[in-house]
Amino acid sequence: MFLYGLATATWTTMRTDTDWSVTTSIYVMILLAAVALLEGNLTSVVAATLGLWTGVLLFAGSSQTYLMLVLGGVFGLYCVVRHARASKEAEERRIEHDRIHARAGELLSEFEECGQGWFWETDRRGQITYVSPQIAQHLGRGHGELAGRPFTSLFMLDAQEQESERTLVFHLSTRSSFVDLAVLAATGDAEERWWSITGRPVLDQFDNFMGFRGSGADLTERRRSEQHVTQLARFDSLTKLANRFQMSEWLEKVLAAPRIENKACAVFLLDLDRFKQVNDTMGHPAGDALLVQVADRLRSTVGSMGRVGRLGGDEFEVILHGHHQREGLAHLARRIIETISQPYSIEGSRVIIGTSVGIALCPDDGVTADELIRNADLALYAAKGGGRGRHHFYDDDLHSDAKERQRFEQDLRDAIATGGFELHYQPQVHTMSEKITGFEALLRWNHPQLGYISPAKFVPIAEEVGLVAQIGEWALRTACHDLASWPRDVRVAVNVSPLQFANPVLPAIVASAIASSGIDPDRVELEITESVFLGENKNTEAMFSALKNIGVRLALDDFGTGYSSLGYLKKAPFDKIKIDQSFVRGATMEGSRNGAIIASIVNLAEALGMETTAEGVETLDELDLVRRLGCSHVQGFIYERPLDAKAAARRLAMGLSAIAQGPRSARAPRQTMLRKVVLEHGEHRYDGTIRNISPTGAMIEGLWNVPEGTPFVIHLADGLSVKAQTRWCHEDRIGVKFGKALDVDETGSVQFSAVAAPAVRPNAGVLLKAG
Repeated sequence: MFLYGLATATWTTMRTDTDWSVTTSIYVMILLAAVALLEGNLTSVVAATLGLWTGVLLFAGSSQTYLMLVLGGVFGLYCVVRHARASKEAEERRIEHDRIHARAGELLSEFEECGQGWFWETDRRGQITYVSPQIAQHLGRGHGELAGRPFTSLFMLDAQEQESERTLVFHLSTRSSFVDLAVLAATGDAEERWWSITGRPVLDQFDNFMGFRGSGADLTERRRSEQHVTQLARFDSLTKLANRFQMSEWLEKVLAAPRIENKACAVFLLDLDRFKQVNDTMGHPAGDALLVQVADRLRSTVGSMGRVGRLGGDEFEVILHGHHQREGLAHLARRIIETISQPYSIEGSRVIIGTSVGIALCPDDGVTADELIRNADLALYAAKGGGRGRHHFYDDDLHSDAKERQRFEQDLRDAIATGGFELHYQPQVHTMSEKITGFEALLRWNHPQLGYISPAKFVPIAEEVGLVAQIGEWALRTACHDLASWPRDVRVAVNVSPLQFANPVLPAIVASAIASSGIDPDRVELEITESVFLGENKNTEAMFSALKNIGVRLALDDFGTGYSSLGYLKKAPFDKIKIDQSFVRGATMEGSRNGAIIASIVNLAEALGMETTAEGVETLDELDLVRRLGCSHVQGFIYERPLDAKAAARRLAMGLSAIAQGPRSARAPRQTMLRKVVLEHGEHRYDGTIRNISPTGAMIEGLWNVPEGTPFVIHLADGLSVKAQTRWCHEDRIGVKFGKALDVDETGSVQFSAVAAPAVRPNAGVLLKAG
């Protein structure tokens, strides 16, 4: 530009026909072209302008023009410097913007590639213009195949009428924004996949709708986690049945119906019988496997009739919605009991359990969930108390029974606190020498209002409420205290329950009782039942070892009536085997096998170096039999009834010789049984259990303090009643004599069916008279 200005100035001066106005116009045009070509590069524009005019002024300039050039150069330099600074700042902003934009693009790409989310865009018709590549992979299609397809084709809108899917269609049609809508992906037969999508409408500068743009995220794992949490919160993790919370929720929903007829339902509560035995003997994994099989059977038995749930442990619940006849419910209960009572195969072993069912109905037995559950539980308790393996409907008497039981439990606690228990002692006599060798301590409870209560009634309740340990310790210490004043060659036998035996501190309690009484340990005999071996393990062996180290004697009580295996006799250090009275009674009857059983037990005990005691000997014939079979000791009414502590001391003061006193076998042969009967006296009715019966009388259990001579009408069966009179009463047993002998069959057994009256024809009298 400098050379051009210099040349044009020389050219203009040399030509006389050219005016400077033309040259100046050319300069202006050239500078305008330079500005346009340099596109705002101010430095180049200023340099070009100065260069052009400097070349002109060098040839044809003046002092004024030089001054103006200098001033213009200074101003141009100022503008260049200012423009350079502004350009630098703009470039820095552009670079930073580009860097941020590139970083955002990288992050979005990584976001898409790692599967954390995806992006989508549609046109105004709702057709896809962009979607992240991984979406096509999840749907089993190529990336290009999705372009131009409706956005809603990515989802299974028709699979289920879900609120979120209907909302998606609504938002797309109304062109409104939406956030975190859960939709089911259209994956076909592939793995189910859930997405959460967010979108907003896109508008141009004139607010014209251009389509939608948004993002999505995978919800599959979160939904699975939520389903798992829901499963844990509402379902039993072991059996997959509904848990207590869900069953309660469903029952509350049924009972919340506005109309009373819609609230009708039946609640079954089930409790497994003998499940704890399986858990103790086979372990908890076997118990869990058994619960799973029980749940499957219960689910298949109930079917679509109702809902089944597990409340915890071995307790289950069934809820049947709607009105049901009691006969139908009873039939279902019997089916459930029969199904669950079938054998199971657990770890290669055959396991048999049972169940009891309590039933409560709405609205008959309550209209709230708490009432129904409570009443069904009372019915279940009644079913278990009636012998297990049966069902029972709730009735109002059960509520009063529950209150009575509660009072009974409190009376038990009061008896412990106030010393309401007593120990009675029954002699144990050596069969050959007829000398008293010891006494068995028998627990008695003299209730302030009810009188003496059978241990068979209060001991099980004490075990359930956790009082048996305190009662057992009191009995042991009291027996040892009484023993201290008896002759040194007399022992005392004290019963130890399975719960006491499982207590690790039992040896310490026994040692403390012996030490505080100052007696020799071998004068104390602990009677243990076979049930302690149901959970046989190292703890059982350790307990036997600890007790023997103290020096006490051990006796196996009620042998042959419980645990069936004899293997424990190889290791258990027993000193004596007690033969249960059920084998002694009836042993002298013709055809009875009890004598052979007693002989076998005696031979087994002798081979193992143990003594034997026959319990419940009441007649001279029974005494002769057990003596002849080799029993070393006898215990029963034939020698003495149980005596209180003072009477026992007076008896010992008279000497140790014992004389058998009792009937030879004067009464008719008795038929041993357990049969429920009803005894009627005036306006009162009593429940009893026949233990043995003959054509002329019976021994009935369940009544206390019955005066001799009390008359009864005994209802033996439907249509069969007999008048009887009380002959004797001892504790909870009475002996009655029938007013008329009962009929017997060809085997000599009492018949419990009424003899049908002969049919009488209406015209018989007329025919006989006419004849």
